[in-house]
Amino acid sequence: MAKDGTDTAFVKFDRVQKSYDGETLVVKDLNLDIGKGEFMTMLGPSGSGKTTCLMMLAGFETATFGDILLDGKPINNIPPHKRGIGMVFQNYALFPHMTVGENLSFPLEVRGMGKSERDGKVKRALDMVQMGAFSGRRPAQLSGGQMQRIALARALVFEPELVLMDEPLGALDKNLRERMQFEIKHIHEELGVTVVYVTHDQTEALTMSDRIAVFDDGIIQQLAPPDDLYERPENAFVAAFIGENNTLRGKVTKVDGNYCTVRLDDGSEVQSLKVNVEGEGAKSTLSLRPERVRIDATAENSDNLFEGEVQELIYLGDHIRVRVSLGGNDEFVVKVPNATGERRIKRGEKLKLGWSKEDCRALDPS
Repeated sequence: MAKDGTDTAFVKFDRVQKSYDGETLVVKDLNLDIGKGEFMTMLGPSGSGKTTCLMMLAGFETATFGDILLDGKPINNIPPHKRGIGMVFQNYALFPHMTVGENLSFPLEVRGMGKSERDGKVKRALDMVQMGAFSGRRPAQLSGGQMQRIALARALVFEPELVLMDEPLGALDKNLRERMQFEIKHIHEELGVTVVYVTHDQTEALTMSDRIAVFDDGIIQQLAPPDDLYERPENAFVAAFIGENNTLRGKVTKVDGNYCTVRLDDGSEVQSLKVNVEGEGAKSTLSLRPERVRIDATAENSDNLFEGEVQELIYLGDHIRVRVSLGGNDEFVVKVPNATGERRIKRGEKLKLGWSKEDCRALDPS
């Protein structure tokens, strides 16, 4: 849905497939609508098909089957330079022999724009990314972060309605990458441009996106806003890929409306939300976020009570990551806030751990 509330798709993938060898599909029957002004992220591991989708939208790859539409018009047979799409790459793709100003002016010159109008648009784009003083420099005289800002400005300078970004922050250090995430998001909000963003970084996707399409094996596993993906994963892949996640495996022994009981491999039982398991007797993977687990739990504040032995403590500044052995899983993790008044946990200690059935999701293990 578009930002204005209409249901019209600005970008549409209609039954799109892609094969490089005529046999194996790297993108399988993709149906995806992206609204005007939306920030859509395609997220997934390497080889999941996300970058191929972006390259087909840009025109650098051709769909084997299906249609790609931009503002209601098929673009399958339109060459990349005539699609009017801005592109930002991880390697910046700046012309080294041109100054910053010339790099930005070039796409405007190709479009036949006069010099005075070009100069005005270049200045505006550089100011937008806080690089107005760097117009006369060449790319070799810039840092990685500065080059990424210039690449972003060049993608925006001709005021496209759609901007595609392929892992644009992958080469930056952590602090700069986080700062650029917010800058890109703020520019998107200011301009109202439609952005399709590709990344394998889940934190980046959660920070920036209106919606996220999680890819695996050429298929969208789940399409949802960031909070839905994290709080309500629909399958075991999404639960494991988005954020840190505890996994417990067992078999459904009882179904009661929206809830179920799962007997773990070690014989213990867990009360859980029934999300997408078939029913009694079905195998299930339970998903539980580490921050939803209580230490020193009681029956009054937890539907599920377990004893776990502390195997490892990792100090991470704002919280302590506690790895325990619980329910047959030696990699069960609890996040404990590093706050004044929080009791100190010791390695080898036995902890009473608990969680609500509302926070535990029974999923199909496949």
